[in-house]
Amino acid sequence: MALLELRHITRRFGDLEAVKDVTLSVEAGEFFTLLGPSGCGKTTILRMIAGFDEPDEGELFLDGQPLAGIPPEKRPVHTVFQSYALFPHLTVAGNIAFPLEMAGRTRDEIRRRVGETLALVHLEEKSAAFPHELSGGQKQRVALARGLVNKPRLLLLDEPLGALDAKLRERMQIELIALQREVGVTFVFVTHAQQEALALSHRIAVMNAGRVEQADVPEALYSSPKSRFVADFIGTINLIEADVVESNRHGLLLRAAGIGDIAAPAHPGIAAGRHGALAIRPEHLRVSPHSESAGLKNHFLGTVSEYLFRGDVTIYTIRLDNGLSLEALTTNAAPGRARFHEIGDRVRVEWRHDAGVYLAD
Repeated sequence: MALLELRHITRRFGDLEAVKDVTLSVEAGEFFTLLGPSGCGKTTILRMIAGFDEPDEGELFLDGQPLAGIPPEKRPVHTVFQSYALFPHLTVAGNIAFPLEMAGRTRDEIRRRVGETLALVHLEEKSAAFPHELSGGQKQRVALARGLVNKPRLLLLDEPLGALDAKLRERMQIELIALQREVGVTFVFVTHAQQEALALSHRIAVMNAGRVEQADVPEALYSSPKSRFVADFIGTINLIEADVVESNRHGLLLRAAGIGDIAAPAHPGIAAGRHGALAIRPEHLRVSPHSESAGLKNHFLGTVSEYLFRGDVTIYTIRLDNGLSLEALTTNAAPGRARFHEIGDRVRVEWRHDAGVYLAD
């Protein structure tokens, strides 16, 4: 049995359906992420799990027991907000102790649990400090410690790293993974940051306009998206409009206007005559001088219109002769200065016949 279950949850605000018939399950010990753009319904779902809001339709279950009618303070759930919501007049130890005091724990138990939790987030030396004396990362750890001190069944995290700068955010991601693994508490995490979701999660539910588009492990979402929205929202992708000319167990033969025939992976259930798009990641494309012989089945000529050097990789924008632009990613693994294709260079773009996924309309 799943730890948390959402069954056909719908939430309306006037005429707006913020959440539309969502069914999800979260396993015990899982790091589960709700990912999507602003306004897609992910925070509304978090609020219903926490008890701050109630669904108009559907049911929520924790450990097989319905959550309907149970107030937030009675649920074995804690929420960590982006703003941290620390009490400015309390020390770090006082902030962490607050939930235990509200639960009526003894002084000795409070002292022991606060000490254990401070050690868990590596803030023992900051126990007497006040929030205004802490860095952003330290405040984040205090908020996490306060959420964990009561040993909740679920820890809900609403964009908890959103206020941090890029470098600190990356470091906190690593700490968050290690912390979740160590304490074994189930995390339900809300974010709009795709790379963050891919890095942290055991599973991700991608949301769009109140619905779950796809729920899966990060690798499957990235390599096998089920819709154009998921393909486009998770990372960077090229979408090439094409019709299916042939379909068999060996693969698809696609035809794209102005490009020609493209060999693509087999897709059970897709018949000849269907229209859709081949979704292919930039790292699957190879760029070489146009004078070199083609080595792969799919190869097309174009011109470099832009490139972006990012240190470890270079991202090229190639404008094919029919006007379609594709992004290709090349790793800069060779020692010394990476060899660039310059803007205006004629190049050949290639990819394997088994790369990408076809998304029928």
